[in-house]
Amino acid sequence: MEKVTLDCDIALAGGGLSAGLIAYALSQRHPELDLRIVDQSEKLGGNHVWSFFDSDIAPENRWIVEPLICHRWEGYDVHFPAHSRTLNTVYNSIESDRLDEVLRAALPPGHILTGTVTDLGPSHISLADGRTISARLVVDARGPGDLSVLQSGWQKFVGQALTIKGGHGLIRPIVMDATVPQLDGYRFVYCLPFDAQTVFVEDTNYSDTPDLDVPAIRARIVKYADAKGWSVAQTGREETGVLPVIIGGNFRNYWKSSNQNIEKAGLRAGLCQPVTGYSLPDAVRLAARFAADPHPKPGMTFEHAEQIWRARGFYRMLDAMLFRAAEPQERYRILQRFYGLSEGLITRFYAGHSTWADKLRVLAGKPPVPVGRAIRAILEKRQ
Repeated sequence: MEKVTLDCDIALAGGGLSAGLIAYALSQRHPELDLRIVDQSEKLGGNHVWSFFDSDIAPENRWIVEPLICHRWEGYDVHFPAHSRTLNTVYNSIESDRLDEVLRAALPPGHILTGTVTDLGPSHISLADGRTISARLVVDARGPGDLSVLQSGWQKFVGQALTIKGGHGLIRPIVMDATVPQLDGYRFVYCLPFDAQTVFVEDTNYSDTPDLDVPAIRARIVKYADAKGWSVAQTGREETGVLPVIIGGNFRNYWKSSNQNIEKAGLRAGLCQPVTGYSLPDAVRLAARFAADPHPKPGMTFEHAEQIWRARGFYRMLDAMLFRAAEPQERYRILQRFYGLSEGLITRFYAGHSTWADKLRVLAGKPPVPVGRAIRAILEKRQ
């Protein structure tokens, strides 16, 4: 096997959202840099739909995501057994095909590599085919580290793009429809109307276990479409996922679970909103940091991620209440109450920017879970 060494300034291991946004931001602000991005798949971004609210992204960072947006809606709906509501926050979605397309246009030919990483260090990436990428800086963004060192529940889902005969009739997304039967924890259905005939329907559970019964959830999607009165002409792309809903644990141990001396991004750096699992806002923030300083001091991403981890203890406490204080079939009541609060509080919550007043308001009043169990859940949770 011939040994080939490729030299560059920055090498990114993993071709998902976080690495992709870093690569795009650097290519736009620092075109003089020689970047390489390597993934085991032929297509960057995998098979995903990422969504975010306008309020999740600071205005000065909007340029990082604007070319990627495929769909945009002026508001969204939620449905619970006790109430429904339309919120006016603008909602956006990005499809992985667009991420791949934009990155291939932004980076020179040959700078996106396909291969399996066999070894990785602060200044090199070795691939199974004998190639080595030598770089001033390596960033590891290949998915999570060892999640077993954290305490977590699980958000798991199956989503399908459905073509509906005569159209589906939705004019904006349904971010949560919790009027469905509550199975395997908190269950809701998520709908994105991509066009008049196409709707992406995702059946989601906040569950105690990570096992994903794909055939059973496909059947639930069929029942949901039937209940909506939709005649499905075609089932298109399908996405599945199992994401941690982080309750607690030691951040430094998690960081050490995948080579602690390497810069990291995405879930490998523990960067996601603990309650929702949203990764895009954090990915944009980190990409903006690289764009502002493409020559960071060693350990920049650790300091960045640890600071965010410390600031989000409130959200992990709420996760403890959701998974440990509420009976699985009653968990929807927590979200039902939450969506009765002010729209400003809700948008700040999703963005991970809850104020002290927001936190007090979330906890005030009669809790939707037994008080004693809520207190025990909080006391048992370890930061």
